[in-house]
Amino acid sequence: MSENEIFKTLVIEDATYETRFTRKFASRKRYEPGDPGQVTARIPGLIQRVEVRPGQRVRRGEALLVLEAMKMANEIGAPRDGVVRAVHVSSGEMVAKGQLLVELA
Repeated sequence: MSENEIFKTLVIEDATYETRFTRKFASRKRYEPGDPGQVTARIPGLIQRVEVRPGQRVRRGEALLVLEAMKMANEIGAPRDGVVRAVHVSSGEMVAKGQLLVELA
């Protein structure tokens, strides 16, 4: 066993498994689900169009804005039904990965 690996025992649905994790895997940042009321940029890009305004009611999947990345227009839809609380970007603005775009109430 390499010194970069950590030996682990996992129990999944009453079955026991023995496996090795690398130190990098064992020390990774744990997944935390995001706030469903906050729509963030999954990739960096340019905001082409903002389709909503604060106070507007939206349904799940309805277009909130269009984000251009790598020469492709990506329509960003509402993750759930709600009311637009705030829009944090405008057309022509460059955004970074993870940047807050729209808040839903």
